[in-house]
Amino acid sequence: MDHTEERFPGYGKPLFCTAGRNGRIELLRMGRDTMLNFCKKTLVAGASSLLLFSVLIGAGAGSANAAEAAIVSQSPQQDVFRIVALGDSITAGYEPGMTESTKPYGYAERLLEQGWYHGRSALNNYGILGLTTTGLSNYTEAIRQGTATTPDGIQAGLPDPRIAQFAALVPQVRAELTEADLITITIGGNDVSSLLLQAGELSEAEFASKVEQLLAVYSSNVKASLENIRSINPQATIILADQYQPAPKIAAGQTYTKLMSAAERFTAAAESVVASVNQNGAPVLLAHVAAQFAGVEGSLTHIIGAGDPDFHPTQLGYEKIARVFTELQWGAYRTPAVAAMTSAAVPMAIVVNGVELNTPNKPILKNGQNFLALKDVLNAVGATGKWDNKTSSATIIYGGRTVVITIGAKFIKVNGANVAIDTPAFLQKVGKEDKTYLPLAALATGLGFDVNYSSQLRTAFINP
Repeated sequence: MDHTEERFPGYGKPLFCTAGRNGRIELLRMGRDTMLNFCKKTLVAGASSLLLFSVLIGAGAGSANAAEAAIVSQSPQQDVFRIVALGDSITAGYEPGMTESTKPYGYAERLLEQGWYHGRSALNNYGILGLTTTGLSNYTEAIRQGTATTPDGIQAGLPDPRIAQFAALVPQVRAELTEADLITITIGGNDVSSLLLQAGELSEAEFASKVEQLLAVYSSNVKASLENIRSINPQATIILADQYQPAPKIAAGQTYTKLMSAAERFTAAAESVVASVNQNGAPVLLAHVAAQFAGVEGSLTHIIGAGDPDFHPTQLGYEKIARVFTELQWGAYRTPAVAAMTSAAVPMAIVVNGVELNTPNKPILKNGQNFLALKDVLNAVGATGKWDNKTSSATIIYGGRTVVITIGAKFIKVNGANVAIDTPAFLQKVGKEDKTYLPLAALATGLGFDVNYSSQLRTAFINP
């Protein structure tokens, strides 16, 4: 389904030349003027229909839908690293071709996975499709005041069907921002879409004037947004991404150099705004995303490839963005030793307290459930355990809890009380020894661990 520019403005990064079935072929053959005319006639907001929006609605405006968090058990007493993501469709994780059953897996979801490497972490994602810097300024001002607003109070004509929910949730978002440890922002792509469309038509002087106008609006709105956020949370780390230039040279033709120059100007403006707000003990940092996309736009966006051209990041592009954010926050972007794309027959990776387990007692997939060798997990967290041959049960003491796990039982005892589990523990012969294997969910239920499973990384993250 194609949609006109007037009805569906761009989501996040400008969707510059999203065309019909032959869009890719035409894009590769056209010159500068032809390309510009083609874009004007066929520009659409997304390469796929609005099916994605129902995915995002189903996820809930503030939910952390990252990486299939299979089991999450976070006690209010536990220290949780809290991430709040604000911005446009890049924050929302939009990608063409999504269906109702697709869960977004963008930079924010990857950032949550990286948080799990460092301890208990949670994500609230408030990426709004079509949001401009003016919209972000309006939204953060409403959040600062702490009272619900209206969709038009954020930005008139937003295509995001969740916008009424976002507007109503302002008090909740304020509370979450107040508690946040890290606040991330992607914004500005929708501001510059007109520049991309007009680049081939404008003279050098006209183009320079247009850039100056956009920079003034961008700088003013982004600074206001950062100041609003800082007034809500005086200490959280804030990371703002600069604007990548999404059109590869093969598509932009002679305007490529001009567009890259403009992108550099926006990065400089972002650096200036960030420096004006950054303070000791209240860091505001710039994620230099644009540099990662420069020269490789074709592989990091959907502009060239199967389907209609689209300027949103590919999965590789989203990983690049996540890496930049992660390196600023934690210093290194981590992935499991076992590649995520290996066969499903290969056991999943297990990360306990940030350390990937290397043990002969491999995880087992049984009846659709993941089972772990209990001894390995207990050793990793320093818990004590005792085996009773008569009752075929293990007693574990950890964190003020005494947990009794009986082989074959559909419940475990936690401080003397029965707690149901979906699948019972079992004994597995490993070499000459019998090992107790416990369903992943029971670690959360019984021991109070925070357990999350990433299907993309095929990794279980266990944090006491």
